[in-house]
Amino acid sequence: MHSLHIHRLLDLFVHRAHAGALQQFLRGKLPRRLALEVGTALLMLAVLTAPAAAQTLVVAADSSLDEALQAVARDFERSRPGVSVTLRTGSAGALLQQVAGGTATDVLTSDDAQTAESGVRRRLLVSDLRSAFASNTLVLVTPAALNLPLQRLVDLGRPEIVRIAMGDTPAVSAGRYAREAINAQRLWPQVQRKVVPAADVRAVLGLVARAEVEAGFVYASDARVAGPRVRVVETLPTTTPIRYVANVVASSSQAELARAFIDHLRSDAAQAVFKREGFGPP
Repeated sequence: MHSLHIHRLLDLFVHRAHAGALQQFLRGKLPRRLALEVGTALLMLAVLTAPAAAQTLVVAADSSLDEALQAVARDFERSRPGVSVTLRTGSAGALLQQVAGGTATDVLTSDDAQTAESGVRRRLLVSDLRSAFASNTLVLVTPAALNLPLQRLVDLGRPEIVRIAMGDTPAVSAGRYAREAINAQRLWPQVQRKVVPAADVRAVLGLVARAEVEAGFVYASDARVAGPRVRVVETLPTTTPIRYVANVVASSSQAELARAFIDHLRSDAAQAVFKREGFGPP
């Protein structure tokens, strides 16, 4: 039906309702042809004025990105009315296994390229050479509430240091980075029996903040989140640079939206958020 007819019929309903046209339609008393046109106009009006169907984008993210990605996701939602972002956090390795198991996911962000490369090889993730969007550094932390003789990495061998939390390798990238730092100073034989494995880097942070262990390996951004509850002992070099990458999940039914979100991660607005939360540039 031509839009002119729709407007004429709307005029009939809105401006001439006092004449009983609407009541006649509802009671089935309009002539059949006019009733058909009115019904069609109402149906078309409902379609034209109905809000766009909401889209939910599921982003699986390394736990160290939690606060930063929440802020970035809200900004992305504001730029795209009708879109909502759901975050699921954990260790990158565990999240990739969830994708492999069929858990609905559109974007996977990882704190190491190794996990992303594994996902691409297994055809779980779409390859993307421009996927890096942030970086981080590894730090050794200790509970601020404890007065421990811990000033540098080699002090982990001291008898006062009984428990050392680190990500459970190989699923937790931060755990692999910690092992690299320990091996670089040939300390593994001294600390191996002290290790308390944790499910992800935020679990390590929690153990240290609650003084349930004497030391732990987390990222600089995590130590920032804990604030005065932890003391940074030392910033540690790693053989492998700590970079965050994002990939579209191959099974995503909304790859275009997923790609738009990944592009947003590299936007000036998102980069400002990452910097504020203690992350480095990609």
